Amino acid sequence: MNLDHIAIVLHRPQIPENIGAAARAMNNMGLSRLILSAPENCDLSRVVKMATGTSIDIVEQMEVYDNLENALGPFSFVAGTTARIGSHRPAMTTPRLVAGELSAISERNHAAIVFGPEDRGLANDDLRICHTIVRIPTFGFSSINLAQSVMIICYEIMMALEEPTERSIPRLADGFELEGMYSHLREVLLKIGFIDRQNPDHWMLNLRRFFSRIQLRAREVRVIRGICRQMDWYTEQVEKKRKDGL
Repeated sequence: MNLDHIAIVLHRPQIPENIGAAARAMNNMGLSRLILSAPENCDLSRVVKMATGTSIDIVEQMEVYDNLENALGPFSFVAGTTARIGSHRPAMTTPRLVAGELSAISERNHAAIVFGPEDRGLANDDLRICHTIVRIPTFGFSSINLAQSVMIICYEIMMALEEPTERSIPRLADGFELEGMYSHLREVLLKIGFIDRQNPDHWMLNLRRFFSRIQLRAREVRVIRGICRQMDWYTEQVEKKRKDGL
C-alpha cells in the first residue's frame, strides 16, 4: 500500500473544527493528503485550533476545489461514505474491506475516500461518481461525527499495512477519462435508442455500476470510446442515406 496515493476528500464541510480534527485523525494514522471540495466554511483560524502539532502541516498543504468532479478527476478509485442505504446506494462495503482493496490499488493508482457534509452526507449525485460505497457498521444509531468517521477509515487503512498483499493492480483509468467515456456512451446510446430519453441517467447509473466492478484500465477506456466513435460514424451514414432517399 502506498499511503501517499490515498487522499481523504471532505465534500462541502460545514464546520471548520471538523476539518482540523479530520487532519489530526489522518496524521495519527499516517495519511497526509487532504482535499476539500466546495467547503461551506473554511475559517483557517478555527481549523488550526483542532489540527494541533504536525497536523497543521496537512492543513497547510490541503487542496481546495470548487466542485467534486474536479476534485476526484485525477483518481482511479473513489469510495464514497454513507450512513444511509437504499436502491441508489448499492454495492456496500465496509471500512475494513475497502482498506484491503486499497492495498492492491494504491501501489500504482491514486485513490480517494469521500465524506459528505455533516448534516446530510453525500447525495445520490455525489455517489454516482464513486466506484464503491462504504458504510461504517453501527449498533442502531448510525450518525457519526465527521472526524470520527475519518478516523475509523484511516485506522483500517493503517491496519491493512500489516497485511501486505502480493496482488498488484495496474494503472486504472482516472476520473477524467471515465467521465469522458460515460458522456460519450450516453450520447451514442441515446442516438441509437438503447436508453430511454425520458430517464437516461437511470440507465447510465446501471452502466456505471457495471464498469466500476470491472475497474477499467486507461487503454480499455480508449477502446470503448473508439467503439463509440465508430457507432457515431455509422449512425451519421445511415441518417445521411435516409435524407438522400436511398
